[in-house]
Amino acid sequence: MCTVCGCGDAKVEHHHHDHDHDHQHHHGHDHDHHHDHDHGDLHFGLGLAGVHVPGLSQGRIVQIEQDILGHNDRHAAGNRAWLAERGIFALNLVSSPGSGKTTLLCRTIAALAGRFPVAVIEGDQQTSNDADRIRATGAPAVQVNTGKGCHLDAHMVESALARLDPPEDSALFIENVGNLVCPAAFDLGEAYKVAILSVTEGEDKPLKYPDMFAAAGLMVLNKTDLLPHLEFDVAASIANARRVNPDIVVLQLSARTGEGFDDWLAWIVEGRRRAVAERIRRLEDKLAAAKASLGA
Repeated sequence: MCTVCGCGDAKVEHHHHDHDHDHQHHHGHDHDHHHDHDHGDLHFGLGLAGVHVPGLSQGRIVQIEQDILGHNDRHAAGNRAWLAERGIFALNLVSSPGSGKTTLLCRTIAALAGRFPVAVIEGDQQTSNDADRIRATGAPAVQVNTGKGCHLDAHMVESALARLDPPEDSALFIENVGNLVCPAAFDLGEAYKVAILSVTEGEDKPLKYPDMFAAAGLMVLNKTDLLPHLEFDVAASIANARRVNPDIVVLQLSARTGEGFDDWLAWIVEGRRRAVAERIRRLEDKLAAAKASLGA
């Protein structure tokens, strides 16, 4: 969480460093750390907050997280309403660095060309390299550089939406900063988080980073063209993902060769269809309300 990595709102995170030290009883909170097992392994995430910050009590960490996430969620709700009013199907793509998110996006944009509009918000700490790759496909893209921040937040996305102004009935892809920790906690107003796991990573990634896979509605297992050259257990990786999220949908594909791409595209098309149908339903409800008001 961002109370640990320090990438959130500095006004919220850092202005209390002169309190809650409580050295007489908090310097070693939860310091039993289960020394009686795991051969001396250390578990700093077992407290109430699930994280450890030197000098802060678990209760204070929880309060800071609630402040940060509450502020973020208000912006996310605004984004979600804005997107719904326009029938825009928004996906938040999350993964480790190097999973193939940008390659997946470029191929997806090319495959959807002519079917409906697509726009992209690119998140990285620095450079506009990925946004430049997206723009080369012909799709509009806005780069959001987070500096030392390790994830996008809803306010950043709100600002990017104002700049990008995607059209009604379109698909919006938000490529988050490569990180399987902090983005899990931050709602951006998207319809789904899509966790991308490449077969060049370990099958146990969902168990190592459970919050991300628990938050995701879809897991894309990418780079399947490399399976003949690797010792990667596909069934185990899917089973691990479903241990932390029994409802997660799993698609297997190769962004390089296009293998398995039809299922991925069909999933996007269906999601966008539902978003458009919801926009039309809202319009019909407004029209019915207006007619009822006139009749009254």
